[in-house]
Amino acid sequence: MLIDLPLGRAIVVSCLAWVLIGLVTGFFVHRLPLRRLDHDNWLTRPRRFESAGRFYEHRLHIRSWKDKLPEKGDLFRGGFSKRHIRDRSDAFLERFAAETRRAEIVHWMNAASGPLFLIWCPWYLGLIMVAFGWLAHLPFICIQRYNRARIERTLGRRGRRAAVGERPAEAPSTASPSELYPNVAPD
Repeated sequence: MLIDLPLGRAIVVSCLAWVLIGLVTGFFVHRLPLRRLDHDNWLTRPRRFESAGRFYEHRLHIRSWKDKLPEKGDLFRGGFSKRHIRDRSDAFLERFAAETRRAEIVHWMNAASGPLFLIWCPWYLGLIMVAFGWLAHLPFICIQRYNRARIERTLGRRGRRAAVGERPAEAPSTASPSELYPNVAPD
């Protein structure tokens, strides 16, 4: 502990810090251009054990609890709610997949911020905050990965992508980005 706060104050500061971390990471990742999220990277790429999302269905029974957690993709102006699939078009599903990457990155950043709490918390409270960060954000990471795997399977069946995780092919339409992705500010 670098800053010697009494336990009560450390808890209050920690609660405020979690809120601030969530808002700051959410805001900055919200600002990422969609072109940076239209494909998987080393963090978001599917893993073999996930078996195209079936791991989450069979082992974690994700369908029984995922809709009970909050969804705040539209918290910031121009945001994208992932609560419901409102359109079945390939363009919308590709946008939805990109937004699951955005949300997943936010939750990875939030979970990984736990060690910051060791600066002002006694070691035991700091460890509790690290554990809390992972326990609070892993379910959301799982939801994003599960939803994206389902979308990728659908797009794969439609022939839109050669393999899960590949960059999407250019849309054959002449629609502008604002037509394909409504409610998003241009990059």
